[in-house]
Amino acid sequence: MPTPDSCSSSAPRRRTLLIAGAASALVPPVAGGTAWAAPAGSAPEEAYDTLLARAATQLTGGGFDASDPDFAAALKVLDAQASGWWRQLDRSAGRTALWPDLSPASDPGNFGQSYTRLRTLATAWATPGTSLSGSAETVDILLDALRFLRSTGYRPDRPESGNWWFWEIGAPRALMDTCVLLRARMPADDLAAYTATVAKFCPDPDRRTNSPSLAETGANRADKAVIVALRGLLTRDTATVALARDGLSDRRDGGRNSLFQYVTSGDGFYEDGSFVQHGSVAYTGTYGSVLLGAAGQLIALLADSPWAVTDPKTSVLYEAVDRTFAPVVFDGLMMDAVRGRAISREKARDHNDGAAALSHILQLASGAPTAYARRWRALAKGWIRRNTTTPYLRLVGIPALVRAKAVLDDGSVPAADRLTGHFVFAGMDRVVHRRPGWAFTLSLSSKRVAAYEAGNGENLHGWYTGDGMTYLYDGDDLGQFGDAFWATVDPYRLPGTTVDTRARADIGTGSGTSTYRPKNAVAGGAALDSRHGAAAMELIADGSTLRARKAWFFLDNAVVALGADIGASDGRTIETVVENRNLHADGPVRRLTVDGRRQPDHDGWSARLGAARWAHLDGTGGYVFPDFPGRVGDPGLRALREERVGAWRDINTGADTGGSASPVRRRYLTLWLDHGVSPASASYAYVLLPGASAAATAAWAQGRPVRVVANDATVQAVEARRDGVLAAHFWGHGRAGGLTSSGPCTVLVRRGRGGVSVAVADPGRTGTTVSVELPFGVREVVRADDTVTVVPGSRPVVTVRVGGSRGRTHTAELA
Repeated sequence: MPTPDSCSSSAPRRRTLLIAGAASALVPPVAGGTAWAAPAGSAPEEAYDTLLARAATQLTGGGFDASDPDFAAALKVLDAQASGWWRQLDRSAGRTALWPDLSPASDPGNFGQSYTRLRTLATAWATPGTSLSGSAETVDILLDALRFLRSTGYRPDRPESGNWWFWEIGAPRALMDTCVLLRARMPADDLAAYTATVAKFCPDPDRRTNSPSLAETGANRADKAVIVALRGLLTRDTATVALARDGLSDRRDGGRNSLFQYVTSGDGFYEDGSFVQHGSVAYTGTYGSVLLGAAGQLIALLADSPWAVTDPKTSVLYEAVDRTFAPVVFDGLMMDAVRGRAISREKARDHNDGAAALSHILQLASGAPTAYARRWRALAKGWIRRNTTTPYLRLVGIPALVRAKAVLDDGSVPAADRLTGHFVFAGMDRVVHRRPGWAFTLSLSSKRVAAYEAGNGENLHGWYTGDGMTYLYDGDDLGQFGDAFWATVDPYRLPGTTVDTRARADIGTGSGTSTYRPKNAVAGGAALDSRHGAAAMELIADGSTLRARKAWFFLDNAVVALGADIGASDGRTIETVVENRNLHADGPVRRLTVDGRRQPDHDGWSARLGAARWAHLDGTGGYVFPDFPGRVGDPGLRALREERVGAWRDINTGADTGGSASPVRRRYLTLWLDHGVSPASASYAYVLLPGASAAATAAWAQGRPVRVVANDATVQAVEARRDGVLAAHFWGHGRAGGLTSSGPCTVLVRRGRGGVSVAVADPGRTGTTVSVELPFGVREVVRADDTVTVVPGSRPVVTVRVGGSRGRTHTAELA
């Protein structure tokens, strides 16, 4: 059922509306760092003029070489979009809308989108080289169109209706941007009328206007701060500009909702790198990115002015680039596990949201301290160079292109290699494991973090996206999830999930957005040496008696997935999905080999492969199905090749993000384990070997370098002997591989020549302390967190104070 904190008509389909304006260029601070001195309550006129000019440059990009092929291409895209809307613009006296598809203009969604189109036309007018550049006719018609929208739709005497976001963020942001661009040609009375309207619906960054008791947080607060700042500059009111600046730090409420702080619950940045919006949704890739862009834009806009942002805690925003964003960007793609309901948007796929985040990072670098800026530019350069599937330079407009070209042309900026490491985002139930050639993302959920968000017609089939869905990113197949995956994939068979095969109704068809949070406590895991990891989730299915205990173990070249205590009593088949790979619409045939035998390549082929030992899919890697203690029977491997036909409209009918109804076709290879009808105490084990060859997969299956030590309702554990790693998730007091735990926890132990490393976490957040007995002796403690105590000896005991640690990992180094 929906959770109370997100049932209000929160949040919109904001992101596609803002990309054109928010992914804009940022001007470096004024040369020499000169600041204006101004008496309280006033500011010199040149301060307003300078900052308004800077705001306009943020929208147009300023000067650029139109003969450069990249700029020429971006200019052509802008001109084509603007020219199309210019031709379709209704100029008739009796019109009820500016564009036929946005009728009537009195509807909030329609006037909100109309302002966005007018901003594009104004941008084209203000950008040299377009067919509308500098045209007096264009200005006259734009001014007339703005008057029409005010008289028909967006005016201060109307009460808010429909989605609040159009009234308080979408429309005012686009309107203020347009006023900035047309300010020299706009009559004073018109400007006063528009700023008065915006002042009615977005008076400050601090409160939701249609619900004054609700404080704005995260991206919504950042967006509103930009709107208020632009209004203040346009009206030349120093108090309003100061109000915008202070909104970033939430001075009104003593910093309670400051964007420059780490939170421990609810919306905002967490110290572990998580970002949450709408109270419980993992939203780094959309709302987090917008916050980064809007806050960064305002910081640079106000730099070296009477209203400069001087909050010393802006370092939280700077640290978020490395801590929050970099781990979830793969070669310029934003991982879908942190994009919420935006996965259903046809025009905002992983590469689009990745490009927006990259643009915001380079924007922030324009005014950040040198040490940060240099590192981010190297990151961006690496992302841009590696993504040849959906090239960044073709995805962004002129302002972002200006920044990117400067980085690409700067020989002193190296292109950073892919980030590697293991990242546990306990605050948002996400895990990311990154190796040099691939990355693996795990999407979990709990009573703390939503399994999905849907609403306003978006994410209609997102039922299982938070039930342990796994995402494998491969540098040789960057189109895996961005190539119409969500419009065509079987939503009942998402990789990594264990599901009841019942039919589901569409979700999110009504107005407003809502989330679903399951009842389980356990979701998360531990990281060891930033190289190895373990995670677990108790599955309590929505609307079904299905229950399961699932665990994942992350190693150098493998991911081991275990499932135990799988049961249901509804009379339906239960399945665990090993893989559902997008093979795209065309291209070479991807061969599937099972136990050394090539399987048929044609669509429509399916097979019961029984007790297969291993499988290999060309272009992806290998899959191994090992034996394990307590295994009863065999879940039965199944395979299917199919061409699937879908439409973006099937999963998104949103007013401004709704997809096309045109059929889309993609080929898929699906592997799953069939647990039968109403299983009791069923289990599974499989190993993913990303990038491995068929020969390497066969050798791995034969050599078994990783052994499943336990897989039952008490403990799930594996041992990687070559690496000296023993990892387990204990569901209660238990023993496995010589490890003994006093209660629920996730444990990793690595024993090598340099000593012993131990990592412990309580992803269920139910315990106070937990003690783990190790299976070998240690002499001394080299280093330990202040939450860890160790009793050395032949059977050393590591005791961890897990209470209050919110799922974080506790570590110790022993000798």
